[in-house]
Amino acid sequence: MPLFMGSVQLGLIYALLAMGIFVSFRILNIPDLTADGSFTLGLSVSAALTAAGNPLLGLGAGMLCGAAAGMCTGALQTKLAIHSILSGIITMSSLYTVNLFVLGSRSNVTLIGSNTIFTMATRAFGLNRELVKTLLPLLLCVALAGALRWFFRTHLGLCIRATGNNEAMVRASSINGDMMKITALGVSNGCVALSGAVLAQYQGFADIGSGVGIMVVGLASAIIGEAFFGRRSVGIGLLSAIFGSLVYRLIIAVALSGNFFPAYALKLVSAAIVVLALSLPAARGRLSLMKARREARRNVGA
Repeated sequence: MPLFMGSVQLGLIYALLAMGIFVSFRILNIPDLTADGSFTLGLSVSAALTAAGNPLLGLGAGMLCGAAAGMCTGALQTKLAIHSILSGIITMSSLYTVNLFVLGSRSNVTLIGSNTIFTMATRAFGLNRELVKTLLPLLLCVALAGALRWFFRTHLGLCIRATGNNEAMVRASSINGDMMKITALGVSNGCVALSGAVLAQYQGFADIGSGVGIMVVGLASAIIGEAFFGRRSVGIGLLSAIFGSLVYRLIIAVALSGNFFPAYALKLVSAAIVVLALSLPAARGRLSLMKARREARRNVGA
């Protein structure tokens, strides 16, 4: 039971990350590697402000800093014509120094004895701490999914969706495609950073290496969710990202608890899950083709 509850709690926290990856990867069609750096940035800012006695400010500031990092990546892509993947790598690498600066030139910061959003809610409502650790991320997921669903139905959101679908058509319609990309990457990395900010207060510490490979986690969550829900509307896509994050954490928990893999194999297991999820459409296509060929041979034989 503790393993299941811990997986659900982490799944909800990483669902914020998955929704951010969904925005960049599915809506904008850009594989944004900034996520590894912006996640740690949100984590670091949240930890620094929480240690200073401002946990709520830590969440907001962490999210805004992540959004700024995403917009920097967008500016590199659009204003300096640097390839999208290379732009993400440049920003991600630069953020390593920024994160160390935020953490006070230390590789990790502890929040033991500090007030967090979880301890505040536990005292304010008198609830069980484990229940609070589940309800708060759930409320944040619902709030963020609702906000993103509303945003992508506004004029600006529809322009971003159109840019991801057909950039040439958008530019021909006199819409600033560069600004749409910058804004979307800002929104995406803001969500990613919010996930890191919540995680810092959940686990009670921040580590400079926390964001390594986090892009894979977000991709795995989004793709697993799509395997169940399919690729339809933005609202369904956000819901599938949350569901996929929960399933992903449960798969990881089962894989590591069954003594099939050592704890240090987490990233390898994550990569394997992503490969399997990405290969599902191709496997389905091949199976359909093989079935069509068999039916064609039967018809010819008949």
